[in-house]
Order: sequence, then structure tokens, then C-alpha cells
Amino acid sequence: MWSKESSDDRLTVGGVDYPLRVRRHVRTRSFRLSVDPAKQEIRLGLPPKASLRKALKWVAEQHVWLEGQLAAAPGKIDLTQGAVFPFEGRDVRIDWSPTAPRRAVHDGDCLIVGGSQSSISPRILRWLREEARKKLTHETEVYAARAGLRLGQVSVGDPRSRWGSCAASGNIRYSWRLICAPVFVRQATVAHEVAHLAHMDHSPAFHARHAQIYGEDPAPARRWLREHGAMLHRIGG
Repeated sequence: MWSKESSDDRLTVGGVDYPLRVRRHVRTRSFRLSVDPAKQEIRLGLPPKASLRKALKWVAEQHVWLEGQLAAAPGKIDLTQGAVFPFEGRDVRIDWSPTAPRRAVHDGDCLIVGGSQSSISPRILRWLREEARKKLTHETEVYAARAGLRLGQVSVGDPRSRWGSCAASGNIRYSWRLICAPVFVRQATVAHEVAHLAHMDHSPAFHARHAQIYGEDPAPARRWLREHGAMLHRIGG
């Protein structure tokens, strides 16, 4: 289990100030350094009893590596006029017009939006979250009903470490960013969480139920998330 050491540390790399997130993990045997390109932050993992002072000194020696990683990291996809981002796995271009409705309207390969140009991004984010909530709720209800499983409430959030979670109460929560992934990826993820209503583990019985609920092999969807999931976290910051 990860434990939070500090969320207030900063690290300057190449003249730019970045957040440094420090986490301890019971299974970690050495210092680990990584870069989260979506959040533009640096992460340090260390063993439970390791010296934080020594770990920070070690991090200070990794500036060349960090500069390379940060330079190579793809940037955020800003939801502004003319930007292109994926919606249900297909590229959509933001088409802003002062005469268009304030609420975003999806029309083919365009997302048409009006209102103040300075507030495009938050309004599109709200639209994406609502689209995610509606479609994920519907698909979860359909899968649960077909499987004869009791479902609690369905909601969406913006977790960084998982695409969905199922509580013992039957409540299921998803990342809204799944609305940007291909439909088959989203639906395989829904089937995964619905299967947890029957098996709160990742046993062979769970995997068999997952495939049964989904109706086909979910491996391609898992592979897509491994290969492209980081890109989803770049959308809108």
C-alpha cells in the first residue's frame, strides 16, 4: 500500500518548478523516480523506512535524466478553439462560434460550442463528464441486469490510478476519461466492474465472469489502456 509522505515539495528542473510527490510503499526496495506527463509532476517512491533526506539527495543527482524525461513527455491537450481530442476513440475538433449555443453539440467530427471563448475549456469538460456519466450509467445498468447482479449507484470522477472501482455496497465509480476511449474499451471496463459485483477479487472465477458479461475476450481492451491510457490523462489537464 502507498502512503503519502508529502504533497508540498517542489523540484526545479531546467529552470521550471514542478510538484514532487513522495510516496512510501511496503514492497519498494529502492528509490524510484518517475514523471507524470499528464499532471506535469515528478514522483518519488521509496521504502517505508528509507531516509527522505537521502532520497531527496539522490533525486537531486538525477537532473539530467529528469530533464530528458520532461522534455520528451507529451504536453496537455488544451480544450480550446481548433483543438483535436478523442471522443469515443475518434478525433473530434473543437469548432467555436460566438453565435453557436453555449452547450457543446457533437456533430460528426466536430464539437460545436458557443458562448465566451475564454470559458470553452471548462464547459467542454462539463459536457464530457456528463456524457461519460450518462453512457457509463446506462451500460452498467444493462450489463448488471443481464447478469442478474445487484447494482448500487454509478458515478464518475477523475482518479489517476484506476479506470473504475466497485465497492462492496455495489456502488461503481469510473473515470470520466473513458468517454474519450474507444467504445469497446469503455464497455470492457464496465463489464470488469460489473463482474466485481459477483467477485470482489481477480480470481479465475472473476475473469471468467468478466468475459461472460462482456461477451468476448477483454484482453484487447486491457492492452489498449496499457498502451494509450496515459494519453487520456492529457485531455484538459
